[in-house]
Amino acid sequence: MRVSLPSSVSLGLAALLALSGCGFSGSEGEAQGADLDQKVVVDNFRAPVADWALESDASYILSLSGCLETLTRYDEAEGKIVPSLATEWEQVSEREWDFTIRDGVRFQDGTDLTVEAVVASLQHVLDAEVPARAFNPIVVSGVEAVDEHTVRISTPSESPLVPYRLASVNTGVLAPAAFEGETVDPFGHCTGPFTAVSEQTKQSLTLERNEDYWGGQVQLAGAEVRFITDGATRAAQVQTGEADVSLSIPVSSLSTLESDGKVEVLKADSPRTATLYMNNGKKPFDDVDFRKAITAALDLDALAASVYEGAAIPATGPFAPSEPWAIEGAAAPKQDLDAARDLLSAAGYTAGRPLEVIAIVERAEFADVATVIQENLKAVGVPVKIRTAEYAAVEPDLLAGNYDMVLSQRNRLIDIADPIGFLTADYTCDGGYNLSHFCDEDYDKLIEQAATTADAEERYRLYAEAGKILQEQAVNVWLVNEQAIDAVGTGLQSYTQDPLSRYVLRAETAKPAS
Repeated sequence: MRVSLPSSVSLGLAALLALSGCGFSGSEGEAQGADLDQKVVVDNFRAPVADWALESDASYILSLSGCLETLTRYDEAEGKIVPSLATEWEQVSEREWDFTIRDGVRFQDGTDLTVEAVVASLQHVLDAEVPARAFNPIVVSGVEAVDEHTVRISTPSESPLVPYRLASVNTGVLAPAAFEGETVDPFGHCTGPFTAVSEQTKQSLTLERNEDYWGGQVQLAGAEVRFITDGATRAAQVQTGEADVSLSIPVSSLSTLESDGKVEVLKADSPRTATLYMNNGKKPFDDVDFRKAITAALDLDALAASVYEGAAIPATGPFAPSEPWAIEGAAAPKQDLDAARDLLSAAGYTAGRPLEVIAIVERAEFADVATVIQENLKAVGVPVKIRTAEYAAVEPDLLAGNYDMVLSQRNRLIDIADPIGFLTADYTCDGGYNLSHFCDEDYDKLIEQAATTADAEERYRLYAEAGKILQEQAVNVWLVNEQAIDAVGTGLQSYTQDPLSRYVLRAETAKPAS
């Protein structure tokens, strides 16, 4: 049987994301009055790292820039997996999926897209020293060419979500020449509507139109993607016209932008939760009573109303209430200082060195969030000091467990458009992104069972059970559920917001003559 996606999964994700296809004049493939000589500027909140390695977060930059493409793609408007470099796919056995490669596609260096090139690119990701969260040897046992049109993906056990994994930006396909040097070279080696031609390290990426794009006429002559960690600067640049698109706008800039007739503010529900990560592997956070005390001490209602100015709601746990895998009856915790003090006493905590909370600067509001947390914890006798830092600078220490607390936000569907990626990478004992350094045998068993469960409703039930364990163990403090907020100059045409920030520059994105 050939499949794109089980309908129950499609409907669940569509309801969750509420992706309305926020856009401007013109529909996909047509941009009335577009000037094909126009270029645009996109302000992104994070710079690439790891020398453009596909298994790293650099893939997100290549994807949102319109360079890197995958075999399948998650369509945010329809809420389902759709064809991209593969035209169709079929589960041929319990542990094998066959993907038919699209004919007539050329890499930007002029070579043809072949099954051998696809296999080599995917194998490169599988062989990475630090594997991708969505596509790694734990979940994929093999990639091979079946014939000149077909690539087979094998898994160690039954896996109904293989098409999701092939939509992960980490599985983007590059030409064989991209892997000839010591580091990956995406320049001129993608298949997408835009060709990366140059970069200023940690500052910007310059792109030009791919004149031979398989998906049709590209409406823009090129683009510049700027890496600007300061949210206020991103907001200011779209307002002055220095940028056409600014991603991840801080709530402090909303009122100014919303009153500007030259700027359109786009908002969409997002599976993104601002989180206070606690290092469960380090004292005093290794005591569940201490972690529960931290939760009880925080005033999430006041936090959402003040710092987030009502643009976010207090979190009810690891999932938002609207998600089909949400914990039934879960409610946002209320501040209870007496309960917090009792829990601190039960944990045997006595104030000593100030505990450090790291506020990631890519999210402008986190400095204020850290101050609120500092004051809340001071009220129960827990001293806290604040450090601000860029995420790339602190990630090695976070993964190694050399920290106390960190403020960050994680999109539950960013690895693959199903929470199995998030729940596996972030919370299993061997999870590749387990910043919390949490390990629980019962939790791991639930995730292992969910990963092989084809029935969507049953899988969602297992996700909810796993979420209960995380909540009961107070692994982290899930602070507020956020919206995806982007700002776009009103002169841009056929722009569609992607709350997961994977697809920003597209072939149909256009701009009229200025």
